[in-house]
Amino acid sequence: MAARSGTSFQRRARNQRTSVPGTRPSVHNGQLLLSTGVPSLDYVIGGGLAVGTLLLVEEDKYESYSQMLLKYFVAEGIICGHSLFIASAKDHPKDILQELPAPLLDDVIETEESNKEKESNSVDITSSSALQSSMSIAWRYQNLPKVQTALTSSSRFGHYYDVSKTMSSELQHSVNCHSFFLPEEVPLDPVGTETGNMNFGYVKLLRAIQRVIREEGFDGTGPQTKQRNILRIGIHSLGSVLWGDDVGLNENPESAYSLTKFLYALRGLLRTSLSACIITVPAYLIQNKAVIGRVAKLSDTVIGLESFNASERETNPIYKDYHGLFHVRQLPRLNCLISDVPDTKDLAFKLKRKLFTIEQEPMKEATWIPRSEKT
Repeated sequence: MAARSGTSFQRRARNQRTSVPGTRPSVHNGQLLLSTGVPSLDYVIGGGLAVGTLLLVEEDKYESYSQMLLKYFVAEGIICGHSLFIASAKDHPKDILQELPAPLLDDVIETEESNKEKESNSVDITSSSALQSSMSIAWRYQNLPKVQTALTSSSRFGHYYDVSKTMSSELQHSVNCHSFFLPEEVPLDPVGTETGNMNFGYVKLLRAIQRVIREEGFDGTGPQTKQRNILRIGIHSLGSVLWGDDVGLNENPESAYSLTKFLYALRGLLRTSLSACIITVPAYLIQNKAVIGRVAKLSDTVIGLESFNASERETNPIYKDYHGLFHVRQLPRLNCLISDVPDTKDLAFKLKRKLFTIEQEPMKEATWIPRSEKT
């Protein structure tokens, strides 16, 4: 009887834990996860973004791809029914909402994924007999990337989106969305807005996030009058000049402590609430690498995007199907001693009409010699 009682109790606890819509527990550490909106990114970072954590995206020079990841994150929140908080100093949050990609129909994705899974299964060679017959498989199938959306097709977590279409206004307004547009929040005259060691814009943003978390019960202090939900926080291009920051202008910026103090306080709010955050940062503009190191340590997951635009790789035939390199800078250690390390860190990304995918880098750049150098 005791065994049955214990088993019954565990089953109830498990169901209660996964009752939050759009989440699931991690198979690695039991942490509650939500999808970033990009299934291949979920796979790379260990199954999804853990609730209560911060994902930092180092922007590419053209910002388009990093902002696209932010839009996927917000769009996924709408499909899952999560509450949103969007902050920006450049593009108005309402404009970001209007540019969200449209979700794809499940039957279309299932057809595409089944085809990819068949190809992926043809590459999965684990036995000696398969190794002997692998010589008969075409070379292009033997060298398919390891990190594909097909790896997550059997237990798909997130959704897929069509970037050539925008999400309907009905879907956009189906969830509770809070916006923070810096020019509307900070007075034009900065006199009297000094707040110690933190930028006034950061103070206003932190207070706005804290107010939403407390007033809407994401910290668990309020009465649970309705089903528990998740707050998704997206902050665009934090640390740029538009935020009143000089970390990208001086080698020894005076406001470096302001940025790190904001991240420290923000992560404290995330840890004690049902929320998750994605922040894009123009790391390529920050001259002092020590600042980047401190910012990374105050984040849980750090990834970097390196666009091929205006670079030599853009004309490299090896990378013709890709738009840039994808760097895994840091993975979180949650409820465990070590982080979940992906199969490879040599990754590349491509953005097509229906999918943003992350795959293994096709080949080392050293194997390609520019035509000018051959002569």
